[in-house]
Amino acid sequence: MTIRVLLADDQALLRATFRLLLDSAPDIDVVAEASTGAQAVARARSSRVDIVLMDIRMPDMDGIEATRLITADEALAGVKVLVLTTFETDELVVAALRAGASGFLGKGVEPEALLEAIRTVVAGDQLLSAAATRALIERVLTRPDPASWESAPGIVDLTEREREVTRLVGGGLSNIEIGERLYISPATAKTHVNRAMMKTGARDRAQLVVLAYETGLVTPGGV
Repeated sequence: MTIRVLLADDQALLRATFRLLLDSAPDIDVVAEASTGAQAVARARSSRVDIVLMDIRMPDMDGIEATRLITADEALAGVKVLVLTTFETDELVVAALRAGASGFLGKGVEPEALLEAIRTVVAGDQLLSAAATRALIERVLTRPDPASWESAPGIVDLTEREREVTRLVGGGLSNIEIGERLYISPATAKTHVNRAMMKTGARDRAQLVVLAYETGLVTPGGV
């Protein structure tokens, strides 16, 4: 399967650089470009893409709002958004993930790591850079009164095993690693993850990670 990509960045030189890299991969094809947030939304709708590489700072509409519009559109239910930016602050990480982004990377990412990140997100897994993960944890640490999962909608409805799996997802473990930790198959781990996402309303694993931290189900260093 060829992954269809939309590049959204207001800098033409960066778009050209990314296109050259992505088109060099046999399983990735850049099918559209956008230089503004509004264009990104429109071209996501018209180009039948699998994933949008989204910059945050763009004219007329920023990448956060564009991400929110794309992920809220039922006609674009299968489209993933991978935010690629020079600004890996806690506010932007949380805002992007709350808007529905499936991943968050800095623009200094290595070429091969970017290609693998695209494949990872399209496959349905979360992807956060080390800096983004630190920013998310630091955001949780600065909260004066963390929420309790015991009263959090969705989380409280999870079975004990689903909560256990969600904690491990929050710790960044893959389905294979979760299976090894709990002595279950990766397929069974994936089933538990999918059920947890359904019950909590999380669009994907990235949002499940945010929910796990924000409800206190996972605490920094606790996995």
